[in-house]
Amino acid sequence: MANDVPQRRLSDVADLRGGYAFRSRDYTDHGHFVLRTINIREDGSIVHEGATFISEELASEHSRFELEPVDTLFVMVGATLGKVGFVKDCDLPALLNQNMWVIRSKDKKETHPRYLNYWFQWKVKETLHWASGSARGFVRRDDYRNLEFPSISYQEQCAIVSFLGSLEDKIELNRRMNVLLEQIARAIFKAWFIDFEPVKAKAAGATSFPGMSQYVFDQLPGTFVNSELGRIPAGWDVIPIGELIQVVGGGTPSTKNPGFWDGGVHPFCTPKDMSRLRSPVLLHTERHITDAGVNKISSGQLPVGTVLLSSRAPLGYLAIARTPVSVNQGIIAMLTGEIPDSYILMWTKASMEAIKSRAGGSTFAEISKRNFRPISALRPDNVSLQAFGAIVDPSFDLIAANEQETGVLETTRDTLLPKLISGEISVPVVNGGGDSE
Repeated sequence: MANDVPQRRLSDVADLRGGYAFRSRDYTDHGHFVLRTINIREDGSIVHEGATFISEELASEHSRFELEPVDTLFVMVGATLGKVGFVKDCDLPALLNQNMWVIRSKDKKETHPRYLNYWFQWKVKETLHWASGSARGFVRRDDYRNLEFPSISYQEQCAIVSFLGSLEDKIELNRRMNVLLEQIARAIFKAWFIDFEPVKAKAAGATSFPGMSQYVFDQLPGTFVNSELGRIPAGWDVIPIGELIQVVGGGTPSTKNPGFWDGGVHPFCTPKDMSRLRSPVLLHTERHITDAGVNKISSGQLPVGTVLLSSRAPLGYLAIARTPVSVNQGIIAMLTGEIPDSYILMWTKASMEAIKSRAGGSTFAEISKRNFRPISALRPDNVSLQAFGAIVDPSFDLIAANEQETGVLETTRDTLLPKLISGEISVPVVNGGGDSE
């Protein structure tokens, strides 16, 4: 594909349609899904978190706003202006809400919908400066209808889609694997340390427990005692989390002092960094500080394995640091010592209701270290704790490795996409190209 490839107007190959302004009083707890801007993730996938619905009767009256598989979505106004989504079969049925356009191929055998999506992702980055409006930026549909679209063969489009799709397939596989690994870790934690299934089994006369080594099972108590947390295995303790581990906070070196920031190489974590995590492992941060910046923070640089909890704006993000990191005042850091960091991560997640109940703040919920440290935590025997860590910690190692690989794949995709779309580099068309969604 050459750089001087013939061009057509986008409106020649695709329709651009707006959504419908459903009213809040139309929404119900169930029914027909209404896709809003908050349902489009940064990676373009669709999520049903915070989903809203309308009745099937009302949906039938607005069927012209029904989305189709392989539609491209574009947020054209507001704080998330420029976000691009892609609709899959699993996202449907759904109706399109206001503040978005759907970009739909007129002929899917002439303009590959996924190629159209890739092309639009690239083009949006070049055109967002067109946005106008003082309060809420927006772009005009006619400007986008007149964009020049490359007139390349369907086979060439398929070759590009196949190449970029192979990268995204691996990214998606990593994401699904990480979700499964975390679910398994939570399930083991719940079975061992919330429901006490191995101890209950032993108390009932069992001689072993699935997934637990015989040595660990033999060390378990076979009876229960009362505690402030309810019935717990005999010999296990309930102590304040601040006595089980070391709890520290952070701070922000003055941004007016370049000596703390310019040329910094040490990761500096804020709740904003944690909000972007797809898995509960922290590998990178947006900003970095210098040695002087690290020394300005009372907790300094925290080691790998530190468990991080955002304590405000909002309260509740969680991660294990997989790089030495300094934190700001919006994070509670937990240095786990001899306790497996995976146990503390799972405990914090399981205790979130108790944590939030101790939060204060008039504008937004915030928990201080003073209110966090007294929260009661279960202290199992060392054998059970270390066995849990031996089983679960490798899962978080794999989660971190998958996230690292995903970052490389995403960088590769984002680097190659504009070069492929513009024709700067080309992908060989094998056997005339194949059709791939």
